[in-house]
Amino acid sequence: MNFEFTEEQTMIKDSVSRFVRDEYDFDTRRAIVDSDEGISREFWSMFAELGWLSVPFAEEYGGFGGSVEDIAAVMEELGKGIVIEPYASTVVVFGGLLSASDNNALKADVIPSIIDGSCMGSLASVEVQSRFEMADVATSAIATDGGYKINGEKTVVANGGTADKFIVTARTSGDQFDYDGISLFLVDASAPGVTVKSYKMMDGQSAATVSFKDVLVSESQLLNAVGKGMDLIEQVMPQILIALSAEALGIMSTLNSTTVEYTKVRKQFDTPISSFQVLQHRMVDTFMACEQTKSMLYRGLCQAGEDDRNALVKTVHALKAMVARYGKLIGEEAIQIHGGIGMTDELNIGHYVKRLMMINVSFGDGDFHHQKFNQLSYSV
Repeated sequence: MNFEFTEEQTMIKDSVSRFVRDEYDFDTRRAIVDSDEGISREFWSMFAELGWLSVPFAEEYGGFGGSVEDIAAVMEELGKGIVIEPYASTVVVFGGLLSASDNNALKADVIPSIIDGSCMGSLASVEVQSRFEMADVATSAIATDGGYKINGEKTVVANGGTADKFIVTARTSGDQFDYDGISLFLVDASAPGVTVKSYKMMDGQSAATVSFKDVLVSESQLLNAVGKGMDLIEQVMPQILIALSAEALGIMSTLNSTTVEYTKVRKQFDTPISSFQVLQHRMVDTFMACEQTKSMLYRGLCQAGEDDRNALVKTVHALKAMVARYGKLIGEEAIQIHGGIGMTDELNIGHYVKRLMMINVSFGDGDFHHQKFNQLSYSV
């Protein structure tokens, strides 16, 4: 089996790598995080010009027509720079749901604006009481003449403060915890009745609480059939989790390489600490953890191109659980080996670790996915 990237994937990967190396150093990132919006519109436009925003979208909309492998290649390199711009929330999540939608008019209208960089979007699905259960939806969408009226509140909406549009989960029928009865609506951030309160997360990313009060939407803003929104989310979720895991892999490999280099210059008793056997053993452990995560990621990428949906879902649950476990190991070792400076805001180590922690709790933490994996295993 060939695990090498194709020539086109290598070109995209190298393009992102050069950007991170040459233009997105740690000080630049810190300045962007401290800015009013918390992102760089200039860099976002550059992403559009370089074609990165077009990667997963069909050619009929002006996209690259890429696959989940292409997305993973981009996300791994973005992870190495802990790039703050909303690539995951806009292109992977928001764009992924749009691409899978059967509303062709909506796709033709919105996807080109994502590709040219003029539209940022986000999925508004998490509610205060829902934790990781996406089918726990109290936000309602009541049918009115020619459309629906949305009422409710979503929290921790990734990059909600900069989003131009939201994909909103709202209940059109059934009880609060029912899988069926949830519908997906495309809602403008500027629509009457929409209130956005933005705030910073611990990893520098921004999030928002988004409230909907009597927000009117038409039937043309439905992504798929009424009450079948969870089917669409479940269809796209493996790609989302693989992409986030690829970003985590990029962070983990950077933490490992940075820590190894540090041990070569940090001295105790006039000797580089890289010569200490106990630290060598620990760095071998973190190297193996990273390699095992890569292997599971590649397994998921291989299965994404096959027809066995159950095997893919099971692998993705295992991958997300592994990212949580080994991300914690690598992050803690990196901080401990660096010593006191590993905890300071001036060093990038802690920022990488914080991003790993946020990836862990995105769309379910390690315990959640471990439980899902076991449920699938027992049901076979």
